[in-house]
Amino acid sequence: MTGAARRVRAFGGQFLLLGVLALVAVLLVTGIPRVADGLAQQGLREYIAGRPVAERDLTLSTAEEPVDGSQGPVSAARGRDLDAFQAGMPPPVRNAVDSRWYVAETAFGGLTGPDLAAKNLFVVSRLRAMHGIAEAATLVEGRWPAEATGPGRPVEVALAADTAQKVNLRAGSRLGWAGEGTAPLSLLVVGVFEPTRPADGIWDTLPPVLRVTEPAGDGEPYEMVAVTGDAGLDAVAATGGPVRFSWRYRLAGDGMDVADLRGVIDGVRLLLREPPAGLNVTQAVDVPLQQFLDALSAARTLLAVIAAGVLATLAGLIGLAARLAARRRETEFALLVARGGAPTSGALRSLAESLLVVPPAAALGWLLGRLLPGSGGGTGWLVLATATLATLALPLAALAVSAVPGGRRDLVSARPGVRRLTVELLVVALAVLAVVLLRRRGLTPGSVDPLLTSVPVLLAVAAAVLALRLYPWPLRLLSRVAARLRGSVTFLGTAQASRSAATAPVVVVVVAIATAAFCAVVATGIETGRDRTATLAVPASALVDGERLAPDTGAALRELPGVRRATPIVRDTALRIADPRGADAGLAAVSVLLVNGPGLAEAARDAGLAVSVPPLLRGDPAPGPAPALVSPALAADLARKGLDSSALVSVQGRGYPFRVAGTAEDFPLVPPATDRFVVLPWQALPAPGPTGPVPTAFLVAGDGFDVQALRQAGDEGQRRYQTGGAVVAGERPRGAEVTTWRDARDSLGGGGANGLLVFGFAAGAAGGAVLGLLAIAFAVLAGARARGQVLSRLRTLGLSRRQWRALLLVELTPLVAVALLTGAVTGALLPLLLTPALGLAAFTGGAPVRVAFSPGLVGAVLVVGAVALALAVTVETLNNRRLRLGEVLRLGEES
Repeated sequence: MTGAARRVRAFGGQFLLLGVLALVAVLLVTGIPRVADGLAQQGLREYIAGRPVAERDLTLSTAEEPVDGSQGPVSAARGRDLDAFQAGMPPPVRNAVDSRWYVAETAFGGLTGPDLAAKNLFVVSRLRAMHGIAEAATLVEGRWPAEATGPGRPVEVALAADTAQKVNLRAGSRLGWAGEGTAPLSLLVVGVFEPTRPADGIWDTLPPVLRVTEPAGDGEPYEMVAVTGDAGLDAVAATGGPVRFSWRYRLAGDGMDVADLRGVIDGVRLLLREPPAGLNVTQAVDVPLQQFLDALSAARTLLAVIAAGVLATLAGLIGLAARLAARRRETEFALLVARGGAPTSGALRSLAESLLVVPPAAALGWLLGRLLPGSGGGTGWLVLATATLATLALPLAALAVSAVPGGRRDLVSARPGVRRLTVELLVVALAVLAVVLLRRRGLTPGSVDPLLTSVPVLLAVAAAVLALRLYPWPLRLLSRVAARLRGSVTFLGTAQASRSAATAPVVVVVVAIATAAFCAVVATGIETGRDRTATLAVPASALVDGERLAPDTGAALRELPGVRRATPIVRDTALRIADPRGADAGLAAVSVLLVNGPGLAEAARDAGLAVSVPPLLRGDPAPGPAPALVSPALAADLARKGLDSSALVSVQGRGYPFRVAGTAEDFPLVPPATDRFVVLPWQALPAPGPTGPVPTAFLVAGDGFDVQALRQAGDEGQRRYQTGGAVVAGERPRGAEVTTWRDARDSLGGGGANGLLVFGFAAGAAGGAVLGLLAIAFAVLAGARARGQVLSRLRTLGLSRRQWRALLLVELTPLVAVALLTGAVTGALLPLLLTPALGLAAFTGGAPVRVAFSPGLVGAVLVVGAVALALAVTVETLNNRRLRLGEVLRLGEES
């Protein structure tokens, strides 16, 4: 080993390069799974934290019915079930519970009392017992209700400060309460409280505790909740009043591991199918978790494809470094054999040297990888395999060099050997076969398929092989033309380029650049898909959505600062299609959109969005049925029924005849999952008259507007429509919702698996570009000796330094250009082959990702090409300074 150590010191630069490459390879193999798992876990926490509370809560509840209070306290006993029900959940669900609450409440009962009468208030209230409220609120007046009351004493209650103020109550107020079928009870307000944290989950209940629900119309009551103790609920139960119990469990990402996500989903669905006896289970947890799992599976698949390209490039670089080191010592290995050594003596010597360098470097890479944030396991065998292959690279290269001593290796004009042709044809055949199998068989959801990860590398290698076979032919033609020109630089450069045989470096460059281009094209496709999805949801600067808004809401919106345009629309679902006589056509329900075509186009244009509104939606009123844009499925049904030229749809109680004038798979403002819809041009419909359609939303175009002001204008528009007498008594429409285009776009690109996706794209693009440049440097070094000999002779004939640089550029430009263009074209075409199998729609809200040519890719290739040529000249210059031209010439003569 002492001799091996001396040789390692003698060839320190070569072994340093080999060790660094092995370190980086093991670092990536160790670190990528850890970083990916860490980003996935962080994405899960952010994703769950950003979901509405209804999508994080698992609620077990009883029906609202009388309970038997003769056997003792009821509410406190049921409160102890909070632990029992959680203990009975499937383990993944039980471990994911972060917070929990118990609530027992009565039905609404009417309130009476002098303080209410003083303001002539009509109020109904639930009595609710909430465990833990004393820790989540602060008393501003009085005390909390007592847990026990004596016979004949009033039921003690506490009110939220806002509630007490609005209904004119305070500590000490006495009330009468009577529910349907319940004996009257006396209430005493003993305390008024304010929440410590209004966003705390204990307050996320319906009806809310912290505020009063306003009357829906004249003659309707205020609705509120009064907090009482267990004794108050027991008093109601003793009178035979209905009581409802609920146990609410909130899931959080901190208690949920990505690896157990499937178990959580299955456990929640099991509870839904097999609820505890006598209980109802309410949840909306499984759908968003499944969506996250789908996105995570797609992100991991995409990351595996990118990692395969980067690791294949690294493997190629290790092979190039080993081959370059072995070629530099070819004479040494030949001398060993000439002195009686075995043909494998050079390989054994190289193995001993490699063992001194590569395993320690691999161990250091493994330790550095373990320091990266995240938690990843199961990569031990992959680390060992990577270290082993890196260690064997130099001995195998030495064995290959010893097996083919002497001869020129820089020519491709010679006829290729049978072995080489067989290998190249095998690579091309394997690439074609892998693509065919992938397209036919597809992928297993949620798994990383080895076939999928190998297809991009195989295609890149096959493309490089074909390019290397084709590119010398045009160069030879160019060389013939250059031979007729004055000057020798162009002729010598093209001649050298046409004879160059840097096969292995070119293959590595193609794989690296293909990986980088693949990342860039897919990232651009996903961003474009997200923009399109956001535009379909909000084809303007903002969407003010409600149930029904007064028509003059548009004028109120336009008066707000920053608003330039407000276009009304009508959206309705579950409508029936009828024939021209009004008889039901027997078709499935459809969604209907009434939109002013020119207004929609102008709103989108003002917002800077690309929305295509077909001419059929831009026309003016005309006799006969209005032209309609319908979905292909509905168009086929209407044609089958003979209604494509005339059909009827009723919107808000009025029938509108229409004809099929065009079809579209989707349209702005139509939900993406809707496959049966009708879009009618509002401006082309007959005059609405007094019973015409009432807007359900407004598209707002502008900038710098206040979202809260838009919401208030929407709420006021709904209120004005209500006071017009069009709302059924007791109906409480939801508040107006405002969604900006930016919010819709950010919801697609933020949280979830997006961090993992960004990491994969950034690592793939940067790693591919850097490793590709490194491979070009190897290509320069591989032919450095032959070029040095030529340069030595040409310098004696008067070649200047400037002409030498021009000669080097002419020689390397075709090779670099072919490698970069082949890699870029391959990387751009890979998404067209792999997109159906990658599940990229999980990142765009369900919309398909349409991969298209990006002009930025051409610019990136030109920039990388310029950097590559500059690097090539720099490497060649440094190499020539290290090895003086005269020594290079003499070494060439000796060999």
